[in-house]
Amino acid sequence: MKKILKPLALLLAAALLLSFAACGTPKYTVKEGTLTMATNAAFPPYEFYEGGKITGIDAEIAAAIADRLGLTLVIEDMEFDAIITSVQKGKADIGMAGMTVTPEREEAVSFTDSYALGVQVIIVREDSPITSVDDLFEEGANYIIGVQRNTTGDIYTTEDIENEGLGTIDRYSKGAEAVMALLTGKVDCVVIDNEPAKAFVAENPGLKILDTEYVEEMYAGAMSKKNITLYEAVNRELKELIADGTVQKIIDKYIKVD
Repeated sequence: MKKILKPLALLLAAALLLSFAACGTPKYTVKEGTLTMATNAAFPPYEFYEGGKITGIDAEIAAAIADRLGLTLVIEDMEFDAIITSVQKGKADIGMAGMTVTPEREEAVSFTDSYALGVQVIIVREDSPITSVDDLFEEGANYIIGVQRNTTGDIYTTEDIENEGLGTIDRYSKGAEAVMALLTGKVDCVVIDNEPAKAFVAENPGLKILDTEYVEEMYAGAMSKKNITLYEAVNRELKELIADGTVQKIIDKYIKVD
């Protein structure tokens, strides 16, 4: 009897494993049954608070991924420069915060397929002598540039301007703080993503966005290099959401074509 039961038990166990695999629900999330997303919810329209809840492009895309995986999305708000560390240490399953793929970040995390195009722009006061990107690179200009710490605006301007002795970078924990520094004359301009730049300019009379772009970049989700199973599951669903037009519908909901 024992010889019959043992293979039967193995067959039953195998069947259960196959059923788990078939449903597509990853078993290796930070918290069972949830997909934990780390973000910095001060980056409209990608993530921001509305009625006490975090919403936006990244939040909706992550929710769609979680739904397809049979998971509940949990969003944790934190400083931008803590997101990758949180993913690395297994405190979050994915980081989404208008996160640009860079070689340095790729050393620390695995990026999903890109799902959106970002553009870094320059905000100035309406009476500013800065009229184009080229003005920041003039010898002797020595402008003070406000950025959100550890964003690509920080990375690019540090490499291109501060390290070349062409100006000074003032770093803030939030984009809104950099904009406030511009309004009060502490910095000469702010380099930040185009979409939150539009929101900041709309909320603060006397500011404008220069017509010339600083740089274009691609946004993606940051995930742990150690959790290959979850990465493959998330990226598979993201590909499907891009292919069936869901991601574009979410983007179009928040970003209106001029």
